[in-house]
Amino acid sequence: MKLWHVALPCAPFSILTYAHPACLPAESIRPGQRVVVPLGRSTRLGIVVREAVDAPPNVTLREIVWPAEREALLDARYMELADNLATRQMSELGKILEALLPAAVRSVRISFRVFDPRYPARLSGAELGALCAQDRVELARLWDEGRMQVVARCTAEKEQEYCFLTQDPPWPVRPSAKRQIEVLEYLWDNGPTSRTELVADLGSGVAQALNTLVANAVVSIGPPPVVDEPEVCAIDVQENVPELSAEQSVCLDDLYAALDSGQPATRLVFGVTGSGKTLVYLKLAERALASGRSVLLLAPEVALACHLYKAVVRHFPGLNVRLYHGYQQPSRREDTFRELAASAGPELVVGTRSALFLPVGQVGLIVLDEEHDSSFKQEERLPYQAKEVAHFRARQDGALLVLGSATPDVKTFQAVEQGLITSVCMEHRVGDGTLPEIALVDLRNERPSVGPLTPTAAAALTATVKAGDQAIIMLNRRGYAPLMYCLDCGAVMRCPHCDVGLTYHKNRERLVCHYCGESREFPCRCTCGGSNFLPMGEGTESIEETLNVLLPAGTGVLRLDRDSTRRPGRMEEILDSFARQEAQVLVGTQMLSKGHHFPNVTLVAVPDGDMGLNLPDYRAAERTFQLLVQVAGRAGRGEKPGRVLIQTRDPNHYCWKFVRENDYRGFFAREVELRRKYGYPPFTRLGLVRMSHPVDWAEGETRIMELGSILMDLGMKLGVRVLGPAPSPLAMLRGRKRYQCLLKGKDWPSVRRVFAHLKSRLSQHSKIRVSLDLDPVNML
Repeated sequence: MKLWHVALPCAPFSILTYAHPACLPAESIRPGQRVVVPLGRSTRLGIVVREAVDAPPNVTLREIVWPAEREALLDARYMELADNLATRQMSELGKILEALLPAAVRSVRISFRVFDPRYPARLSGAELGALCAQDRVELARLWDEGRMQVVARCTAEKEQEYCFLTQDPPWPVRPSAKRQIEVLEYLWDNGPTSRTELVADLGSGVAQALNTLVANAVVSIGPPPVVDEPEVCAIDVQENVPELSAEQSVCLDDLYAALDSGQPATRLVFGVTGSGKTLVYLKLAERALASGRSVLLLAPEVALACHLYKAVVRHFPGLNVRLYHGYQQPSRREDTFRELAASAGPELVVGTRSALFLPVGQVGLIVLDEEHDSSFKQEERLPYQAKEVAHFRARQDGALLVLGSATPDVKTFQAVEQGLITSVCMEHRVGDGTLPEIALVDLRNERPSVGPLTPTAAAALTATVKAGDQAIIMLNRRGYAPLMYCLDCGAVMRCPHCDVGLTYHKNRERLVCHYCGESREFPCRCTCGGSNFLPMGEGTESIEETLNVLLPAGTGVLRLDRDSTRRPGRMEEILDSFARQEAQVLVGTQMLSKGHHFPNVTLVAVPDGDMGLNLPDYRAAERTFQLLVQVAGRAGRGEKPGRVLIQTRDPNHYCWKFVRENDYRGFFAREVELRRKYGYPPFTRLGLVRMSHPVDWAEGETRIMELGSILMDLGMKLGVRVLGPAPSPLAMLRGRKRYQCLLKGKDWPSVRRVFAHLKSRLSQHSKIRVSLDLDPVNML
């Protein structure tokens, strides 16, 4: 009898050995197939990993209950990818599969429809496992005849009524209507939610409040949202296909040769903002699809993915282009996953980093646009770097991996300098666009006079609006004010769980923690009993308010940040409205800094260019340079020249010289020498060990320091330098005190071995949590 190793994508996440069902033929189960297996007194859904050679000693094996599908959902390449991630992250394969697979795909809530009057019309996995051997033999015959079928995900989710906000705050609701406000805040934080889930979370008492909000048109009820269909994205037919520039043609010649070789290859497309990288990607996609191979086009953020999706749909009319990202409804993601797993032909997928884990067959091209962006690194649940996963998939299928950026990651460009990666360059903008003039405004000599804007910036903005042009103002801080200061006692309102200042959101009339989501009504009272507060600092909300007063009536000011884009489709509405010039000014966070093409924008203003420049992070200067060069690239993309104003308190910082001259190579040369001098990537392998304990555990710090000593001792033996433990810059989060250690090693195996030894000692410290972030992008 065959034996199978089965991974559980749910607790306890083990790989267990089961016997093949005696009633089913040998070919009915294969690696990558989902199966129902017994565990204790219940059943679970598992993924078949591989055939087992023999049974564990002194163990009586239980049989697999039944296959959950006739054909394996996951092929050998997908299982190899999951196994590689498990090895890299030192994690159980089951935990990796839990993170990669859509929730409904790994759900144990599965049943079987039986078309025979001798049996119940529907059997659960547990009921099936409880049947006698003779009944299971008979069911196997029905299964073979097609008279027993797996019931796919219940369609109830698609049929449920969903609750939607119809407008952004402030909402027309009385302050005393607490239940209505509770519903509105819930929908604001969680997005469109089924009526069933809303009532389950808030209690049946909210039903009347919900009905009142619907009657007042503040909330609407309807089917689940689908915000990424072509008709919703308002995609226009492309009338004139742009011709390739000379630089684009030369670039494509090299890329075509790499794509056609059928061998894994990596290319950096190093092109200034506006040089036409997107058209290069589309031409490559044409070539890959024509050869019968699939294409993955990835962007770091949902807004950029939707922007890229529109370009792809215009370029490939009639083609079933798939969009995939984490903000889609679970049912939509599940459908896409299943359809791609069953597809035999080439597919074109546009999405964010999670699209890398779709079961797309025979990939020929993978593109990571804006490859430098930190959003390509996931830190929660399953930590992974999308570039590393893309490299692995390219090696699997002999595909071309294209990394595109005007400001590449320092490590990527160092790989180019070392000859490990080949680059192709596009140094000029296409058409009539020219790079903008960039000027610094010294805040030491010129104080802000209009909100956070200096007289120079305010005058430039007013002149731009009067000329009929458009402007972008980028401040990477959402909300109205980052701090609320009590005038009676001098204290700042802080989050009780994270010990950071609460941000004031004026439209919502709430103080919000941007780390854990804690919020409270405002106005409120301070712990001293006082109620006199002073908002300190500015956010995107306050700039929007200031400009609506400063600029002539009818100018139109739009805001693009996480708060203004919470309602489904709202992000596309804002970007499309600005593109149609229905507003002249767009205020926002870094969401608007890259990828968007607005030909009529002639001014970009950055009120606080120093934000992030002096964070305790070795990438601080690199991120500032990349962000500001990218946002500057939104200006001057049309016929009119562009201008960029960056306000700074430190105009002598070395970063600014390279930003003003748009000199990436100069910045890279300076930055890479600093990294070499202080032993940071790409000259070392860096791991960040995060440790935390409950804030009320008196022994916590002592135990953390003991673990730190263990790390140091082992690090010395393995040649890994251990720095710390030290309190994290964000010292408390969600009620836990946080510490971190930096591990600097010559290779990844030595870093992993140090951490593995630390984990083996954790059984003695159940209150301590530890995690390892390889090649961290967030040092907070």
